[in-house]
Amino acid sequence: MKSLVAKRSIVVGGHKTSISLEDAFWNGMKVIAGERETTLSKLVGSIDASREHANLSSAIRLFVLGYFMKDAEMKDAEGQVYSTRQRAASGGRLKATAL
Repeated sequence: MKSLVAKRSIVVGGHKTSISLEDAFWNGMKVIAGERETTLSKLVGSIDASREHANLSSAIRLFVLGYFMKDAEMKDAEGQVYSTRQRAASGGRLKATAL
């Protein structure tokens, strides 16, 4: 059976390195980099510089997970969960939509 983990090479801080991540995390990194208008290399470099874990792949997974969890954990007065991106896109007028 083929592994779900994909190994890719990326330049971080001027040095080429290989990072093994599941496709979902690579895709999440692309979304975050796009939203921040930066490159994958710069995003990984910032994660690498501030990581508290010995393994870069683990630090990236935790970063991506934390990023999307923070986005999803907003609740309105009735306790319904909504996306902060949905609220921002509506100019703050969005009441709530279940995720």
